[in-house]
Amino acid sequence: MGTGTGLGRVRGLGSARSGTHHWWLQRVTAVSNLILMIWFVVSIVRLPIVDHQAMVLWLKSPLVAVPMVLLVLSTFWHIRLGLQTFIEDYVHDEGNKIAVLLILNAYAFLCGALCVFSILKIAFGGVAA
Repeated sequence: MGTGTGLGRVRGLGSARSGTHHWWLQRVTAVSNLILMIWFVVSIVRLPIVDHQAMVLWLKSPLVAVPMVLLVLSTFWHIRLGLQTFIEDYVHDEGNKIAVLLILNAYAFLCGALCVFSILKIAFGGVAA
């Protein structure tokens, strides 16, 4: 033990008050995922035919494209938050932790952007026949 006071030894080791915010974001994205996924499943089940052309016509509607974009964004944000918590808890080497978190953020951003781009391309009529 050092010669400092008890407070001096633990200073900087306590809560940074960011955990509560992270916890709330996980819960909010989980609820939004639940609501949007229920909408998605009900919408698909209500379609009379589920083939490529029917799905493209379905996705061209703004009442479908907007919730689909929200579902994609919420899902990838939730995945990123959950995996970030896992990485922070179980990767102990700081260099590896930072590298894995950078890869995770890039993965979540790129996959989400690709999905949103695909939805918008279909919604705005850029589909090749």
